[in-house]
Amino acid sequence: MALQRLLSGDPSKSSKLYIAIGLLSLAKAIVVYKDRNRFRRELIDAALFLGVGITLRKYSQLKAEKREEIESQVPDWLAGAAQSEAARRGVRSVAKRKLGGESEPEPTLRDRARDAVSR
Repeated sequence: MALQRLLSGDPSKSSKLYIAIGLLSLAKAIVVYKDRNRFRRELIDAALFLGVGITLRKYSQLKAEKREEIESQVPDWLAGAAQSEAARRGVRSVAKRKLGGESEPEPTLRDRARDAVSR
């Protein structure tokens, strides 16, 4: 699974899923403890899933803390103005453009004609 896909969305929900799979794998390891090779594989799987789950849990906590920190620094008047959907879309598009997530839109033929006439 790609790291970006793993960290996108709600990492808290994903962490619960990975921890649950890790616990199931641990229970499976206990059931097959007599078969030494399979027991070892199940323990490794359980450790990997639990590790990823715990890491995602820590990441979601860090993400929530950073979000609260950033939101606490925004003035109240600006936060009130940003409640409309149009304002949110505008801020997102500017942020994507500035951070490289979205390239500048290609100028249309009309835009190019206006530029040529204005020069």
